[in-house]
Amino acid sequence: MTTDDWLTDTRTSYDTVAVSYADQVRDAIAGHQYLRAALALFTDSVRATGGGPVADVGCGPGHVTAHLNKLGLDAFGIDLSPGMIDTARRDHPGLRFEVGSMTDLDLPAASVAGLLAWQSLIHIPDDEVPTALGHFHRALRPGGSLQLLFHVGDEPQLKTEGYGGHPMKVHVHRRQPDKVATWLRDAGFEVEAQMLLNPDTKASQAFLFARRRP
Repeated sequence: MTTDDWLTDTRTSYDTVAVSYADQVRDAIAGHQYLRAALALFTDSVRATGGGPVADVGCGPGHVTAHLNKLGLDAFGIDLSPGMIDTARRDHPGLRFEVGSMTDLDLPAASVAGLLAWQSLIHIPDDEVPTALGHFHRALRPGGSLQLLFHVGDEPQLKTEGYGGHPMKVHVHRRQPDKVATWLRDAGFEVEAQMLLNPDTKASQAFLFARRRP
């Protein structure tokens, strides 16, 4: 599968489910103390280095971007799916959202104080992850904060249906935290912490907290 193929499939899939997905996740952060805690830690980390713009890459319908703004950050969202961006703008009209891809991230060098990618790197094939992390590193200021959230596992899964029963064709790459941490170090990041959610279940997820090396 070429880069254009999986990007097109991912974009089309999330265009199809955008409204249903927004309805499903609208209250996800409010109802999950560990998600709120992770975003609070990210906010504190950004402020500790002087603050500044924050990019939510793979923002979906914008609920995480909106929460970061409520915490006082100057956060904006980027997503591959125009449908998701339309939904984000509808639900959060006062915030900035743009269509874009983390594999070709259109942000100036050292332009953001923090970058967050929740459940978006999961759709990037292994051989494209270094490209995405390279863009993250370039866009972040020296010392800037990075937070990743992803599914834990060893095997990719092809998702053919989701969020309201709509058809999808999107690969979900489940990865071990140590593997992702190695990629981060190779890309020029210092890994500061990791946190597992639901570690005893098949739905386990991992946070990695990292910082661009000064």
